[in-house]
Amino acid sequence: QVQLAESGGGSVQAGGSLTLSCEASRSIFSRNAMDWYRQAPGKQRDLVAVITSGGNTNYADSVKGRFTISRDNAKAIVYLQMNSLKSEDTAVYYCHARVKGTDYWGQGTLVTVSS
Repeated sequence: QVQLAESGGGSVQAGGSLTLSCEASRSIFSRNAMDWYRQAPGKQRDLVAVITSGGNTNYADSVKGRFTISRDNAKAIVYLQMNSLKSEDTAVYYCHARVKGTDYWGQGTLVTVSS
């Protein structure tokens, strides 16, 4: 069974930084793309960043230049470094992986940015 566990959320002032971590099951990590999504109150869950198994990355336009996704295959951890945070970045952030056609999600970690 695939397990994903996020950590690192919290409260920060606008302009600040946070780094989220997602520890994944080692059995699937190195072969799979890993994603970060976020869901703001009353809104749909949106894709924030993707990193392929080979390390290629892609970002939502709203976070380009401010967020960086990375992965440590040895530790089976994917990171989301978030800089220059804005109030509109406030959301629950979820780690996601699709393995053999099945979507797996972490429990989410709350990021609150105050202006």
